[in-house]
Amino acid sequence: MAGRIVLVVGGARSGKSNFAEKYVMHYGAYCGYIATAEILDMEMAERVKLHQSRRSEKRWKNYEAPYDAAQVMSKAGESVDAILFDCITLYLSNLLYGKQAPQDFKEKVTYVNKKIDELLTSAKATGRVVVFVANDVGTGIVPDNQMAREYRDIAGWVTQRIGEAAEEVYYVLAGQAVDIKKQAFKFE
Repeated sequence: MAGRIVLVVGGARSGKSNFAEKYVMHYGAYCGYIATAEILDMEMAERVKLHQSRRSEKRWKNYEAPYDAAQVMSKAGESVDAILFDCITLYLSNLLYGKQAPQDFKEKVTYVNKKIDELLTSAKATGRVVVFVANDVGTGIVPDNQMAREYRDIAGWVTQRIGEAAEEVYYVLAGQAVDIKKQAFKFE
C-alpha cells in the first residue's frame, strides 16, 4: 500500500504545526515526528522545546533529519503508524546552505529537486499517512537580496511539488485549516 501524503501550509504562528500534530495523531496511536531543525543558538533551542512540550513520549517517537530525510523517513515508516515532517522549508534551508550545498543557482535547484524526489518516494513507500509542514514564504514582498529571492523561489517550487503529490493540502490561518486542494480548480 502506498503512503498518503498531506501538506499543511501556513505563515508564521498560523497554527500549522499544531494542526499537523493533531492530524497525525488522528491517524496513528504511535506517531513519528521528523524534525529538521539544527539547534545552533539558544533561541532555536527554545523553539524546539516549545514544539517538544506538545508531544507525549507515549504517542510520539522523535527522529532528526536535518539533511538525509529520505533515509530517516524509511526508518520511521518501519515503526510508527503515521509521520509528521516538520518542516519542509527548514529542511530546504539546510540543503541550500549546508556544507554539501552547491553554489550555483541551477545546481542548487537540481540538488534540491533530487532530494525532494527521494523524500517523496520514501514517504509513499512507508505505506503511512505522512504530513509535511511548510511555511508560506511567497505571500510577502519580493525580498531585496539575491539569496532571499533564490530561497523564496525554490521554496515555492518545492511546496508546489509536494502539493501536487499530496492527496490533501491544508492552508492554516489563525489556527483554522482549510482543505484547499479539495476546493482547487482542476483543468479537465
